[in-house]
Amino acid sequence: MKKQNMKQYIFACLLTILWGTNLYAHGVDDETKVFLMDNNGSAFMPFLYIGAKHMITGYDHLLFLVGVIFFLYKPKEILLYVSFFTLGHSLTLLGGVLLNIRINAYLIDAIIALSIVYKGFENLGGFQKVFGVQPNTKLAVLIFGLFHGLGLATKLQEFNFNKNGLLTNLIGFNIGVEIGQFLALLYVLILISIWRKYDSFARFSTITNVLLMIAGFVLMVFQLTGFFNS
Repeated sequence: MKKQNMKQYIFACLLTILWGTNLYAHGVDDETKVFLMDNNGSAFMPFLYIGAKHMITGYDHLLFLVGVIFFLYKPKEILLYVSFFTLGHSLTLLGGVLLNIRINAYLIDAIIALSIVYKGFENLGGFQKVFGVQPNTKLAVLIFGLFHGLGLATKLQEFNFNKNGLLTNLIGFNIGVEIGQFLALLYVLILISIWRKYDSFARFSTITNVLLMIAGFVLMVFQLTGFFNS
């Protein structure tokens, strides 16, 4: 494959990640709905599978993580930031369901969409340029991770599934989310790592983060529209 064609291919793949959505993205297919509502007792492996599938198709979570790792080059840094995100969403995923904390699904998803806008804006140096300050990046990832976890908890609570074996099932779901997150991030990292070898990365990094912000705005408006119309 010629160098120019390779550049175009990689850039197109990244745009696909930014804009592509799955039919069931952030939703749940009918088969999974039936299982969640009819399940009675511990079902660790099925919940693990559902968690992994939900994360892989949860484009809002993945868009945020794309923004988080976009300018991270060292594996140690990537692991650190992803760990902050994982800690945040694990706490509120488990706590939200176990403590029956209910938040309007449209509002929490709007905040998750806002996190995408935030990360794209930060990657562009927006806070320094506009406000002359730089928020604590790790703290921001942790805080937004808490909101992402609440989004997952809210989604689970919509089904009012049987509480028998709840803790075991939640642990399985959370581990599945981490597996799905790892697989999705691995794919993104491979593409970005290849892209960084070409001059087009520097040329298109700005427009990519602008597109990231636009995607976040679109999702936020969609969710807020749903909230005000519900």
